[in-house]
Amino acid sequence: MPTKVAVIGAGGMLQYHAAGFKEAGAEIVALVDMNEDAAKEAAKTWGIPETYTDVAEMLEKSGADAVSVIVPNKFHAPLAMQCLKAGKHVFCEKPPALSATEVEEMIAVANDSGKRLMFNYNNRARPESYKMKELIEAGEAGTINSAQAKWIRRTGIPGFGGWFTTKELSGGGPLIDLLHMIDLAMHFMGYPEPAHVLGQTFDAFIDDKTFKGPWGIPDRADGTTDVETAAHGFVTFKTGQVLSLQVSWAEMVKREEVSVVFQGTKAGGKVERLFGSDGLDDTAIDALELYTHENGKPHNKSLEVAECEDMGRQRSAANFIAAIDGKEKPLNVPSESLTLMKIIDALYESAASGKPVSLA
Repeated sequence: MPTKVAVIGAGGMLQYHAAGFKEAGAEIVALVDMNEDAAKEAAKTWGIPETYTDVAEMLEKSGADAVSVIVPNKFHAPLAMQCLKAGKHVFCEKPPALSATEVEEMIAVANDSGKRLMFNYNNRARPESYKMKELIEAGEAGTINSAQAKWIRRTGIPGFGGWFTTKELSGGGPLIDLLHMIDLAMHFMGYPEPAHVLGQTFDAFIDDKTFKGPWGIPDRADGTTDVETAAHGFVTFKTGQVLSLQVSWAEMVKREEVSVVFQGTKAGGKVERLFGSDGLDDTAIDALELYTHENGKPHNKSLEVAECEDMGRQRSAANFIAAIDGKEKPLNVPSESLTLMKIIDALYESAASGKPVSLA
């Protein structure tokens, strides 16, 4: 019998979740959204037989084995825990929650329920990332001493006054929104435990609508805009490894860049995605490179992998189903999300205090 999945949220990410679930052989049985018209329209597009406006009703009636959560950040933790308590596996959009404390609660509920809890770190599912992780695990890089994580945008504020820019709903700006490269860098590094964190945030251009991105949600004149537009930080780990990071919605850079670069004892490497000048995915250029020293001379190698326009989103959703079915190893485990959120919490704390934060 195929795994039966219900989805909470009829927004843009549904297309990737639905495609990935179906690719893995799952059956999407229900869609929940407070906007009934939106739910019915999306259900028609994806051939989903049932729609609901109430999560509790869906959990009672749909017969779903698993639930996908695609809602504003504030609701990730409560909805995920509601579904876990109802005996459902959960695949939740990033960020995991608004804080590490909420992630701890989610993990406790998942452990009690015996159900799988996974998050959509889709950049781990890109062909470049799969290949680089394979090389690292084969020992090609040696020990990764340091890494640099970057997701920077020149004009990419996702609307003004909406939930993205309202800290109560989002948890913050690009630091928590564009956490993918921080996660990917740590994925390559073996997800070490953090020791100390130093960070700074900036709110330049947060009131300038000429810095709005080509995607996101409509502006709300009566809404709140109280998050950062850029964050820079440095993390030391108990292993002695270090990570520097730069994330932004609006910063004076040449073009949008999404990358992880690392330096190992045997090789360095880069996974990179450069977006077009319009900031859209379909003009992106990907790169996968390895840097070695051979016969006493530097040697750089570019590696070819399959193209992936959706940045691993569909493959990430498919992995969730495959993990439930015991066909694949899960791309992420809850303890990693707890570590990631501890770092993000500490970065915001350091920016507010002007001092390093110890997590040792």
